[in-house]
Amino acid sequence: MTKVLLALIDGLRPDALEKINHPFYRELRETSRWSLSARTVMPSVTLPCHMSLFHSVPADRHGILSNTYAPQVRPVNGLCEVLKNANKSCSFFYTWEPLRDLSRPLSLTRSEYASGQQYTFEKADSIITGCLINTIRNDALTDFTFFYQCWTDEAGHKYGWMSDEYLQAASLCLDRLQQAVSLLPEDVKLIVCADHGGHDRSHGTEANEDMLIPIFLRYKGIEPGKLEQELSIIDIAPTIVQWLGAAPDPDWEGKSIL
Repeated sequence: MTKVLLALIDGLRPDALEKINHPFYRELRETSRWSLSARTVMPSVTLPCHMSLFHSVPADRHGILSNTYAPQVRPVNGLCEVLKNANKSCSFFYTWEPLRDLSRPLSLTRSEYASGQQYTFEKADSIITGCLINTIRNDALTDFTFFYQCWTDEAGHKYGWMSDEYLQAASLCLDRLQQAVSLLPEDVKLIVCADHGGHDRSHGTEANEDMLIPIFLRYKGIEPGKLEQELSIIDIAPTIVQWLGAAPDPDWEGKSIL
């Protein structure tokens, strides 16, 4: 049975991956279909970008334009609701509490949260990675799993994007992701991406530093190589539902990548 892991590193710029040249990044380049020029949505801010990822529409459709959630005026079913309606199970492992609103009540089978505000995001990311690793080792992954790390974004705001501290934070997030992914059964399909980039100590503009994100797709039998087509963050949810044998919501605007 197909399962999917979506791993997102908040605020990870594609050129940071190039500069760090982390072993896991090199591995993904060699084993995945990938792009370093996919685009997020405006405003390039964490909650609007995640809402667009999970609901496959631009921010002007779902109406979330800041990091404060408000119920949608014209609701669009999100990824978890579509999968639940297709009798698929979903789980979240995350460290930034507003992401709880990416799914509607009763859509998740499991939710694991470690507070970045309480523990620091560096520590919380470590805790939540441990939860995911234990789940993988216990063969307890749901059909769809969302794994989120925030320390890179926090370091960008504190020290500046592309600073030494930011690059070190990105490298640590990649270390943790590599540790978890190395334990995955070979039939689990993997997407690695970011929600937005950043510049100086902020993000939210239409500048490429804020808008460009990496996307990697990996599964058994895939032909590795660069994805040449234009890609958007709203294309991720349709790809996941296709992998899991479900139909995208009719209101979604994104298209499956593969």
